[in-house]
Amino acid sequence: MTINFNDRVAIVTGAGGGIGRIYALELAKRGAKVVVNDLGGARDGTGHSDAALQVVEEIRANGGTAMANGGSVTEFAQMQEMVAKAREAWGGVHILMNNAGILRDKSFAKMTPEDFRLVVDVHLIGSANCAKAVWDVMRDQNYGRILMTASSTGLYGNFGQANYGAAKLGLAGLTKTLHLEGAKYNVRVNTLAPVAATRMTEDIFPEEAFAQFGPENVAPAALFLVSEDAPSNVIVGAGGGVYHAAYITMTPGVALPEQERTPEGIAAAWDRIIDREGEIVPQSGMEQSMAILNALKRG
Repeated sequence: MTINFNDRVAIVTGAGGGIGRIYALELAKRGAKVVVNDLGGARDGTGHSDAALQVVEEIRANGGTAMANGGSVTEFAQMQEMVAKAREAWGGVHILMNNAGILRDKSFAKMTPEDFRLVVDVHLIGSANCAKAVWDVMRDQNYGRILMTASSTGLYGNFGQANYGAAKLGLAGLTKTLHLEGAKYNVRVNTLAPVAATRMTEDIFPEEAFAQFGPENVAPAALFLVSEDAPSNVIVGAGGGVYHAAYITMTPGVALPEQERTPEGIAAAWDRIIDREGEIVPQSGMEQSMAILNALKRG
C-alpha cells in the first residue's frame, strides 16, 4: 500500500532545515500542501533568517505546493494566524508536525532560569500552542494527525540537558492526553523520538557516525505516524534506519498491611515492588487507580 497525502494540508514547524525540512519535502512529494514554518533562528533560538522561504522554493521547484510562515511557536496569536492563512488558502489543516526546537545545554548547576524557561517554552509550550491552534479545526473536520517531537533525553535523561529533558517528557504526556481527547474526532496523536545528524546535534555525534544518522532516515517513521492509517498514542524512536517503540510501564504493585505502611515496610518490600513480572502499559491515568484496587483485592 502506498501512503500519500493528496488533498491534505500539513504544517511543519522548524522546517527551515534539518529534520523539519526533510519532513516538508517528503510530505509535498507525496501530495500534501505544506506550511513551512520557521523563525529562522540559530540553534539557541536567537536571530532570524529566510530559511522557510528557501524550503518553499525548493518544494515549488519540485512541483509541490507550499507557503512560508515565519511565526514563533511561542506566540499563540501567531500560530492562530498561521492556521487561518492555511485554511484560507487550502480549506483546512489535516496534519501538524511539531518539530521546532532550540538547545541551551548546560549542567543544571550552571543553567540559568532563563535558559530553562526558554527551552521549555519553545518545545513544550510551543507545541501546545500549535496543537491548540489546529485543535478545533481538526475536531470540526473529524480528521487530524498530530506528531510531537520528544527525545531520548526526555525519556531516559542526558547530562547537561535538564531543560530539554523536562520539555521533551512533557510532550510525551501531552500526547497521551490529546490522544484520549481527540479519539472520537478521529484526531490521532503520536510521539517521535528522533536521532538525527542536524545542526542541533552536530557537536554531539562523532564525525564518523554523523553520516549514518541523516534526517532522511527519521522521515519514514514521522510520515507514517501522520498518515491516514496511523496508530495513536505511541512513542516511536527512529535513527540511522532503525525504528523502535518505547513504553511507559507499571508493575502490578504490592499491597502492604497497614502495620507495614512505613518507610521500613517499603524498604522490606522493595524487590517485590519493582518486580517487572506482569507489568502493564497503561492507556490512561485511571489505570493506576485500577491497579491499586486490584492489588488490594489480591491482598
